[in-house]
Amino acid sequence: MKNSLKLLMVATSVLLSTTNYAQIKNAKTETVKVYGNCGMCETKIENAGSLKRVSEVDWNKDTQMASITYDANKTNKDEILKKIALAGYDSNSFLAPNDAYNKLPGCCQYERVGKTPVKEEMKMEASHANHNMDEKMAEGTAPNMNESKEEMKMETSHANHDMKEKMAESKTTTMNQPKEKMKMDASHSNHAMNEKMAESKMQKMNQLDALYTNYFGIKDALVKTDGNAASANAKGLLASINAVKMGELEMDVHMVWMKVVADLKVDAKKIADTKDAKSQRGNFDTLSENIYKLIKVSKSETTVYFQHCPMANNGKGANWLSKENNIKNPYYGSMMLGCGKTVETIK
Repeated sequence: MKNSLKLLMVATSVLLSTTNYAQIKNAKTETVKVYGNCGMCETKIENAGSLKRVSEVDWNKDTQMASITYDANKTNKDEILKKIALAGYDSNSFLAPNDAYNKLPGCCQYERVGKTPVKEEMKMEASHANHNMDEKMAEGTAPNMNESKEEMKMETSHANHDMKEKMAESKTTTMNQPKEKMKMDASHSNHAMNEKMAESKMQKMNQLDALYTNYFGIKDALVKTDGNAASANAKGLLASINAVKMGELEMDVHMVWMKVVADLKVDAKKIADTKDAKSQRGNFDTLSENIYKLIKVSKSETTVYFQHCPMANNGKGANWLSKENNIKNPYYGSMMLGCGKTVETIK
């Protein structure tokens, strides 16, 4: 039954793909390298390069190869790759603008190896040239039909010539700029970029602060054997987990987050749903293990101590995190408050 279902899904996928390609006249297919990482990249790349009845892009995230099918009378491979580059994705032919690449979520940012930058300004000027030519062609369909095709070709040639002159002039101006000024501009640019990167990184880290604060609130409540306070902090923890924007996390934090987030929600909800400290301690053990994995890569604003009680969990032992090196055992509270030791310091 499962095999039949898989065959049906594959057949449906092939049929849909064939139908899409069949709608493209004068179809030509080429395979090119387009850089990306994940399923989110796949959606963006395919949407950027696909246009109904004109082009269709099928990108494989495992091989990073894109199969591009297009109407050769209406577009070409380079035009499609330029659109993909403007969405933030490099190919071996075109490099995405820096601002487009920087807007990609952390999980989508890949190692950049493209060669030729795609410049918005050049694209706009080319668009203006084509627009002017379209206007003249429209005039030619009106009562005045005297303008010859040769004149229109000359107009297009002049537009292209003007564009090349502007590019050459821009390049010459840059080359003639005093070296000292260029160094200063580069220094200012790098400084501004570093400040923005530092600010962005701090914002990404700060969204986990509420999560850690609520975790430590649960720990402190269990030290006092206060089930009501533990439940209240667990509700806050669950809210802070749901508020995390995964796409804005640093890549290493993002990878750990995807592995632990489901278990974090389960343990937080179970602790929130009861006021019984003994029951809450049963879930605090696994909650602490996953918070430990997360805080190891994301780091806290202050030093954190990973501590262990050998008596907890029916003699199997259990761990927790604390903002102080002094042992205050959340598994036994006042019964054995000092039972345990610090096994790791996380700075």
